[in-house]
Amino acid sequence: MIGYFVIILLAAGSVLAAAFFFRHRQKQVMDGLSDMLEAAINGTFSETTFDESRQSSLENRLAQYLAASELSVRSIDVEREKIKELIADISHQTRTPLSNILLYTELLEEEPLGEAAQDSVKKLRQQSKKLQFLMDALVKLSRLETGVFVLHPIRQPLTELVVDGMESYREKAEEDAPVYAYFDKKWSMEALGNILDNAIKYTNTGGITIKLCSYELFACVEVTDTGIGIGEEEHAAVFGRFYRGNAVAEKSGVGIGLYLARSIMQQQGGYIRLSSTPGEGSTFGLYFPTAIVSKL
Repeated sequence: MIGYFVIILLAAGSVLAAAFFFRHRQKQVMDGLSDMLEAAINGTFSETTFDESRQSSLENRLAQYLAASELSVRSIDVEREKIKELIADISHQTRTPLSNILLYTELLEEEPLGEAAQDSVKKLRQQSKKLQFLMDALVKLSRLETGVFVLHPIRQPLTELVVDGMESYREKAEEDAPVYAYFDKKWSMEALGNILDNAIKYTNTGGITIKLCSYELFACVEVTDTGIGIGEEEHAAVFGRFYRGNAVAEKSGVGIGLYLARSIMQQQGGYIRLSSTPGEGSTFGLYFPTAIVSKL
């Protein structure tokens, strides 16, 4: 009888010992995974920090994945530096030739040329301006996307952005009650300027109005025109890089203004909303956050 009790006690002890071992091992695995993830988050992960002989298969696979991710991040940083240098070279190398082309075009316009020659000079000037705008836009966009420029939104009156933006196009905005939001004024002017430029370009009759709206989480600058409008099937496409709709194929432009405007708004926690009806006009709403947006 006593022998049975001894066997039972030994069996129970073995079960408890096995349970304790597996629980201890599970804790080791979880602690190891936690340490690896913490190191990865802090940017201090290194394969040499973790001994593969003491890791489970799962730990080893996670370590390999994190090591590959760390290598990928370093490669991206190297490529980003190369892109920065390329952008600087493009900006420097193209600015002088373009300025010279525009200068010589202006000199030609002052010459007593025939009607055909004058028309050619006019077209040359238009295309030079278009190329200059394209190069400037691409450089700005590349600097934003590669982190060369970082936006610094601060709380300030949104009305000033509207007034300054309208003054850039020799228009006057009506003063209203102060509406505050967080935005980078220089780059937000770039975004608003692109919206206003499109509104003016595609509005032949009627007019353009700007309205400020204040909400709980966002403050909005609405630009409404009575122009050609945009079909619903194109609402998403117009924000694509170099997209040009069939209805505006004959108009001047390179199809990057709305893409740049959306990128600027996204980088400061905002967004752009479009509502439009073909033949009736369009409304572009630029939504700026009214509270600080934390970046993860």
